[in-house]
Amino acid sequence: MNDLSRQISRRGFLGVAGGAAALAGLAACAGTGSPGTPQESGGGGSANTIDFWSNHPGTSKEVEQKIITAFQSANPGITVKLTDAGKNYEEVAQKFNAALAGGTLPDIVVASDVTWFNFALNKQFAPLDDLLSAAGVKTDDYVDSLYNDYKFKDQHYALPYARSTPLFYYNKDLWKAAGLEDRGPKTWQELQEWAPKLKAAAGADKSVFEMPDGSNYLDWYFQNMAWDFGGAYSKEWTPTFTDPKTVAAGQFLQDFAKAGYVKFNKTPEADFGAGLATCIVQSTGSLGGITKAAKFSVGTAFLPGDGNCPTGGAGVAIPAGISDERKKNALKFMEFLTNADNTVIFTQATGYMPVRKSALDNQSEKDFLAKNPNAKTAVDQLPKTRSQDYARVFVPGGGARIGKALDQVAQGADVAQTFAGLNSETQQVIDSQIKAKL
Repeated sequence: MNDLSRQISRRGFLGVAGGAAALAGLAACAGTGSPGTPQESGGGGSANTIDFWSNHPGTSKEVEQKIITAFQSANPGITVKLTDAGKNYEEVAQKFNAALAGGTLPDIVVASDVTWFNFALNKQFAPLDDLLSAAGVKTDDYVDSLYNDYKFKDQHYALPYARSTPLFYYNKDLWKAAGLEDRGPKTWQELQEWAPKLKAAAGADKSVFEMPDGSNYLDWYFQNMAWDFGGAYSKEWTPTFTDPKTVAAGQFLQDFAKAGYVKFNKTPEADFGAGLATCIVQSTGSLGGITKAAKFSVGTAFLPGDGNCPTGGAGVAIPAGISDERKKNALKFMEFLTNADNTVIFTQATGYMPVRKSALDNQSEKDFLAKNPNAKTAVDQLPKTRSQDYARVFVPGGGARIGKALDQVAQGADVAQTFAGLNSETQQVIDSQIKAKL
């Protein structure tokens, strides 16, 4: 648990004050959450019905409903309505943004590590600290870095919920057939060295390695590859896509694909679970589904490179424009949803990481991790994670912009030229939408 408590907070962002802090919140916008006055007069909802907007991270609708049923049993008179708010975090943010423009606001909304900043900056998410204090909810049991990921101007705007890191998944049976050690690659170059053996073991009809495409968070996963090569997307507010080491990472990805060893698609976990790929990178939140689907022995490992793994996932937030009574009930459910017992239930069902320190003292969790070493991989990797680069999480549209460029690279576009264009576009956004806010 001490390791979990010592994780790094978002580099620079949490330590910035005044106008620079406001800048960080603005820059996190992913094209959602327009500025303006938050909706007033309660947002049109009922105090006794909590409308929970979720994309059900990690196909978690069933377990979310299970937790809701338990909450309603413990809190008669309060009903929780689980609303399908989109198939991913971006769609949830878009739906919430539309409600801000005129509609009924939810009581609780799932907000990703990229989308929450802009809503907080524009006072569209309620600060939680006073609400937590008034309700007597203590926050010291939350994993420090996960809780502080939602800190802005000395206020917290979400509670950690479905928190994840990428993992390296591999087919142990094919690994054994290829004569490889039962472990993940230490570097991306090592996976490249293993590729011919894996191809021979898997057969011509199977992929060696699969990654999500640019519309499905390739920009999140490639961040690790760029770091492993010594590059980065940016150094704080300076884009570094043209850094030779970042370009080298892009060239490696392209060359690896040209050699026939990498396939990009929307759902690599489906191919992997069906035995059609020897290995993939995917969120910890996919672990539950992959484990259920696979008819072979699944292995998980840290991403290549020591300390080169980005965190991700989402928290739960409360709209600022709803009534105080609705906020009070919403917080009561959010605390219940993320308490030690329920984070154990949720993480065991999905593969996401426990957000409470005391969860690791839970006997059920101890037994689960002992029986499921793949789930323990994510917990063990957490102290080795890094804050994400500003160009992805703080610059408006950063993830989509990077993903589009990576799709072009995967399809054979000149890497240096593509990354130079990406660098220029990113700088233009910083100059036009960020610097002016200082």
